[in-house]
Amino acid sequence: MKQVFLAITVIGTLFFSMVASAQQKTIVETAVAAGNFTNLVTALKAADLVDTLNGHAQFTVFAPTDEAFAKLDPALLQSLLQPENKEKLSQLLTFHVVAGRVAARDAYELNAATTVNGQRLPIDLRGDVPKVGDSTFVATDIQCSNGVIHVIDSVLLPNLETIPATANAVGQFNTLLAAVGAAGLGDVLSGKGPFTVFAPSDDAFAALPAGTVESLLLPENKRKLIDILKYHVVSGRVYDNDALKAVRAQTLLGRSVEINFFTDGIRVNGARVAAKNIDCSNGVIHVIDSVLLPETMSRAEVMNTLTNSINTAVPVFNSGDHGQCCDIYMQTMEAINSAGIDGADPHTMSMISQIMENARKTHALRERAWVLRRGIDSLYSRVSTMSNIMPMSTQTNR
Repeated sequence: MKQVFLAITVIGTLFFSMVASAQQKTIVETAVAAGNFTNLVTALKAADLVDTLNGHAQFTVFAPTDEAFAKLDPALLQSLLQPENKEKLSQLLTFHVVAGRVAARDAYELNAATTVNGQRLPIDLRGDVPKVGDSTFVATDIQCSNGVIHVIDSVLLPNLETIPATANAVGQFNTLLAAVGAAGLGDVLSGKGPFTVFAPSDDAFAALPAGTVESLLLPENKRKLIDILKYHVVSGRVYDNDALKAVRAQTLLGRSVEINFFTDGIRVNGARVAAKNIDCSNGVIHVIDSVLLPETMSRAEVMNTLTNSINTAVPVFNSGDHGQCCDIYMQTMEAINSAGIDGADPHTMSMISQIMENARKTHALRERAWVLRRGIDSLYSRVSTMSNIMPMSTQTNR
C-alpha cells in the first residue's frame, strides 16, 4: 500500500512539475497553471466558487482532470453550466471539497469524509487501487497556499435530488409520499433543510392495523398525521455513526427517538433500520421496517406526574441535597418530553426542551433546581389552562 502511495505521489510531483512554487499559489491558481483542469476551472467560475477557493480558508480538493470531465455525458455538463442550474453545479463541485487540509496519509483510516456539499464521500485508501467514490487517484498531496489537491480520474456525482424525489425514485415509499402530500409537508421536505428522515417502507405501513392508513389520510385527521410524520424527521444530516453516538435524536415533533445497536442492526424506537445513509441533496434517508407512532401522556397524567415530582423533590431540596432534587426534576421532564403530551402544540414541547437545556447550562445545583422548578410550574400552568383545570396546590422550595 505504501508503495502505491509513493508511486502516486511521484506521479503527482511530475504532474505538477510545470507549476513553479505551487505552495505559493492558491488552489485555483495551481489548477490553472497545471493546464489540465480547464473544465474544472470553467465550472468553478460558473458556480461563483473561484473566490472561495482563492481565499484564506483551507480546503482539500479532489480535482477531476479534463480527461475525467470528458467521461461525462456532454449534455449533462452543458446542462449544469446553464445559469438556471447554478445551484446543482455548486452542489456537484462542493462534493469534491472537504474543509481543512487533509493529506492522503491522514485519510488512510477513513471510510468516508463529509464534504462541503454536506453529503458524505466514500474513501478507500487501503485497497490495491486507492479510490474516492468511484474515482481513482492520479496524484496526491499537491500543496497549495490554502489547501491541498488530490487529482482524480472521474467526476464525483452526488445525489442532486431532494428527499421526496429520492424516495419516489426508490419506489418503496408510495404510502409515505402519499401521507406527506396529505399532510402538506412536501414543500418542507423538498426545502433546503438539511433533514434526516427515518422513512417507513410501504411494507411498514402495510403492517399497521387494517384501516389505520386510510383513517390517517382523512382531512379531519390531518393534525395527527402531521405529528406522526414529524416524529420521523430530525433536523440536520444524522448518519448512522452519529446517531449511535447520540443515542437520542430530537424530532421535528419536539419529541426524541432512541437509537440503539442490536444483533440485527440499528433500531430506532424498536424499528429496524433496513437501509441507511441514503444521501439526498437536502438530507439523508434511513429506511425503517415499521412506522414510529408517538405515544402520549394525557394532560391529567402530566399534571399528576408534575405534582408528584414536586412533592417528592421539595423535602429533598429542603434537606440540602440539591443534586438529588435536580435529578428528580430532570427525570420528570425527560419522561414527559419522551412520552409527549396529548394535544400539546409544538411550542409546549419546545418549552420542555428549553427548560432542560437551561438547567444543563446552570452549574450551581441550588440554582439549577430552581430553574427546573420554575419550569415545572410554568409547564403545569400551561397544561392546566389547556385542560381547564384549577392550578395545583403543592409544596414550594424554601
